[in-house]
Amino acid sequence: MNKIIAIQGAEGSNHHKVARDFYGDNIQLKECMSFDALVAHLLDGSATDGVMAIENTIAGSIIPNYALIDSNNLHIVGEEYLNIHHHLMALPGQTIKSIKEVWSHPMALLQCKEFFKKYPHIKLVEDVDTAEVAKRISKENIKGVAAIAPKIAAEIFGLEVLEDDIQTIKDNSTRFVIVQTQKPTIAPDIINKASLKFQLNHKRGSLAALLNVLSDCKMNLTKIQSLPVIETPWKYSFFVDVTFDQITDYQKLVKIIEIMAEEFKILGTYKNGRK
Repeated sequence: MNKIIAIQGAEGSNHHKVARDFYGDNIQLKECMSFDALVAHLLDGSATDGVMAIENTIAGSIIPNYALIDSNNLHIVGEEYLNIHHHLMALPGQTIKSIKEVWSHPMALLQCKEFFKKYPHIKLVEDVDTAEVAKRISKENIKGVAAIAPKIAAEIFGLEVLEDDIQTIKDNSTRFVIVQTQKPTIAPDIINKASLKFQLNHKRGSLAALLNVLSDCKMNLTKIQSLPVIETPWKYSFFVDVTFDQITDYQKLVKIIEIMAEEFKILGTYKNGRK
């Protein structure tokens, strides 16, 4: 069966770039305007795989996506890290002086606000999606308007990049996870990272004891995130990511957590995406 990749956003978005980096150029996309819609396509079978942003070096964790993955029993099968670059693009033959408005997602506009202080004649207009704006400018041949979008959008829609890397903070990276409804078969010698969820009792030191177990089992804790358990006030689930060198160390860890935790769930085992 051909893979149909559900992405948040439109063709030409950062999610599209991640899908292309992970699966190659020959992919079929299912564009979704929300992460809830993305998950719905996975659950009804109209998409086989999904690409979801999960954390960003500036904005932090995208907490609702942890809950979406957990509550819908999705399996994390891989990950990609992407440096976020914002580029100013318009129809060919235009200059910044001829641009009257810039349309883009509110977050992209915010991250590029300093750049536009040099161009007070340009009006910044919030829109639904970076890549969708680039597509609209191209399709409707809109002059005098530019988009802030990833460079992949300029390539796809035939736009000209007027300025590269206009974001204020240059070192901005997002981690994306690849999710499926079915648990995949991945060769043990490829697996060196795992995403886990557990709940602990309220005994003093219970979390510290479990963190010590991670260290004893030679795990490198790369992420820990707590989410409240909705049905039980003041109780929390912990989501952790660990990397490891030996699969046997990870298998030992799983056996111990199964004993220590009140609830335990493996969200995914996969290859570390950090190059």
